[in-house]
Amino acid sequence: MRVAVVDPGSGNLASVLRALGRAAEIAGVPVEAAVTREAAEVAAADRIILPGQGAFAACMRGLQVLPGMIETLEDRVRGRGVPLLGICVGMQVLAERGLEHGVTPGLGWIAGEMAPMDPRDAAGAPLPLPQMGWNTLDFAPGTHPLLEGLRPGEHAYFVHSYALRGAAPAEVAATTDYGGPVVAIVARGNVAGTQFHVEKSATLGLRLLANFLRWAP
Repeated sequence: MRVAVVDPGSGNLASVLRALGRAAEIAGVPVEAAVTREAAEVAAADRIILPGQGAFAACMRGLQVLPGMIETLEDRVRGRGVPLLGICVGMQVLAERGLEHGVTPGLGWIAGEMAPMDPRDAAGAPLPLPQMGWNTLDFAPGTHPLLEGLRPGEHAYFVHSYALRGAAPAEVAATTDYGGPVVAIVARGNVAGTQFHVEKSATLGLRLLANFLRWAP
């Protein structure tokens, strides 16, 4: 199985590759994974991972400057059903638009927009931003194949100040709580994304990546 890890100019790319190698062992799937900025390599991949860190607009610009990358992603993912996993800002750009540093159109594969968070505690006091650290996942078991073998209440590692607003309920596979519910995993057809960093989420992240490698949407 060929896995293309798209480099939009940001992201823990080496960490993602290491996590993929360990996840492949868990899944029992032979994997050839490589970081790429070449549309031709994405076109030949059986799975696509889109990591991202930093700002929504910068991640989208990073994709747009890669010759043929947006068109190839549209063809492979939307046209041919190749499974794609977005991680952190890579998940955010799946949305219709981002509101960080102005309005930036996203890929539009998931409903909603990435809006600034305003988390409050029970007394109404603001919580620190970004949300940084370990937080629990809330989901109904059996919600999605990517969650197979995971239990509600397990922890994932988050770093973000923007969250998906206006999501379609059917596209929300898991949430977390940070001053209220926050979308943690989105999924629609062969497209999925995690607001948290799977590559930093220890055993949970590895199991989710293994499920992604076995996923047959």
